[in-house]
Amino acid sequence: MKKHIKNFVLLTAGSIAAIHLLNKFLKFSATVRELLKTTSGQYYDWRFGNVFYTKTGEGSPVLLIHDLTTGSSGYEWCEIADELSKKHTVYTLDLLGCGRSDKPNLTYTNFLYVQMVSDFIKNVIGHKTDVIVTGDSSPFVITACTNDNSLFNKIIMINPTSLYRLNEIPSKRTKTLKFFVDLPILGTLLYNMYAMRNHMDDKFIEKYFFNPFKVKEEYINTYYESSNLKEGKYLFSSIKGRYTNLNIVHALKNIDNSMIIIGGEKEEDIHTTIENYTHYNSSIETFLIAKTKHLPQLETPEELLEQLNILLY
Repeated sequence: MKKHIKNFVLLTAGSIAAIHLLNKFLKFSATVRELLKTTSGQYYDWRFGNVFYTKTGEGSPVLLIHDLTTGSSGYEWCEIADELSKKHTVYTLDLLGCGRSDKPNLTYTNFLYVQMVSDFIKNVIGHKTDVIVTGDSSPFVITACTNDNSLFNKIIMINPTSLYRLNEIPSKRTKTLKFFVDLPILGTLLYNMYAMRNHMDDKFIEKYFFNPFKVKEEYINTYYESSNLKEGKYLFSSIKGRYTNLNIVHALKNIDNSMIIIGGEKEEDIHTTIENYTHYNSSIETFLIAKTKHLPQLETPEELLEQLNILLY
């Protein structure tokens, strides 16, 4: 019996060590290119961790906020930030848990990001700001504006999250998933399996872009690197656990700021999403960009810039 127990312990220890080494290798292979450099930006020392950001140009401030995914970062705006900076002071940031920013072990919630973006505008930008935001980051910008509209000027949302999905709250199943992903070693392996490069390929071809021939290798490699820098699994587990969701219907009804939705013509359910947002706030302006899906700022930056130059007069 003792021999069997000893063999079991040795086998278990060996398996854990092998998984740990595999995790190390997967992280190294994803980040070896060092595409997300920090030399062009700086860090905002926020209460929950350092937040990486860049500042370029002169003029009225514009804050660019990327989608809330583990692969996203300020790189999302690489095709339009320089052009916008010819007329504006442009800020891009990596949200906490994303890209080059810190990725602490905590539960990421909508309210965490509400506070983060509000503090960033107050302490770094220091002026009322136009905000352009993508996808799942849109709800916390709307909530932050409702809490203190003196910080915000126009809010331009690119393919904002469906209101139906925002109503999904944590369940027993999603809480269990979060628990397992947060585990050391085994949870890291589960996350690494999700964050494989082939999965990023699929996202760009099936969800992010309408025309797969416009997907650049650099885009995929940079998003792949972003998802593997530091410990991206904690944001991932919070998203899958539905802790970043928040019903924003009340905020939409009461917000007075100018709001615009720019949708990709081929984005899934974009017409329903626009219809729902405008139902609760009829003053929202809407535009569609032809032959694009989720990331027109990368797929057709010229067409998006044409709209933004009109809206950010």
